[in-house]
Amino acid sequence: MVAVSRRIWKSGDRDLLAIGRPLVMGVVNVTPDSFSGGIDTQSSTLAINHALELAEQGADIIDIGGESTRPGATPVTADEECRRVIPVIRALVRETNIPVSIDTMKASVAWQACDMGASIINDVSALADPDMASVALRAHAAVVLMHMRGTPANMQENPAYVDVTAEVMAHLVERVARAMDAGIEAARLCLDPGIGFGKTLEHNLTLMRQLGQLRQLNLPILLGVSRKSFLGHITGRPVAERLAATLAAQAVALVRGNADIIRAHDVREAVDLVRVVTALADNPDGREDACSTGG
Repeated sequence: MVAVSRRIWKSGDRDLLAIGRPLVMGVVNVTPDSFSGGIDTQSSTLAINHALELAEQGADIIDIGGESTRPGATPVTADEECRRVIPVIRALVRETNIPVSIDTMKASVAWQACDMGASIINDVSALADPDMASVALRAHAAVVLMHMRGTPANMQENPAYVDVTAEVMAHLVERVARAMDAGIEAARLCLDPGIGFGKTLEHNLTLMRQLGQLRQLNLPILLGVSRKSFLGHITGRPVAERLAATLAAQAVALVRGNADIIRAHDVREAVDLVRVVTALADNPDGREDACSTGG
């Protein structure tokens, strides 16, 4: 399998994957309590400048979130979430043509974000809000459906599975059906296995090893492993020192052809990774090697 995507992921009339390679989604957490270090919510200018910097580094998508989803995180109101993200989205849409994603579980926040120009809804709750599907449909937005066991506040309280990959897939199948029943076409949907969301180290490792099974659903896959705790468990490194581990996990998924979008805090390095893996996976002289085959 090669790392170059051949799938479709539409926002409006635009196919986000039409460039024929995996995408890099840059992360902008406009929160005071992100596990990876958030941006001062009192300074929209700081968040805007950070987003523009990620765009300059080569991000294909900018994902803006105003509510932390780290384990144990306390929910915020929709008004507070909008106060954090809407000025950033408004400015970013005005200053760049890069697609903007709103990372939210709230339909009201998603609607205001799309009204300001966001074209992707990254919903870690996968349509738990009963109004989210109708918002996505009205906005003609692309949608990311993620698996999460529980809520950010309680998801790491002894998560248990009989077969984690099968259960994640079953949940995503149900949420895809919910989206399509609401009128959202499959071409607008993308799946995220939810690495680190209601899962132990072994659950995360199993999902990473078996990520190719999600290909049976024939939808794009977004992989969010950047700086995650499971990498810290493996390496013993704190959050700020997990770049190498992040790149290794992303590279394995890309080489195996199991990710169409990688969500990254360190965009410059992720962009370089995608370029190198894609160049090697193209395998122009026809020789088989580690980057042209995989599981």
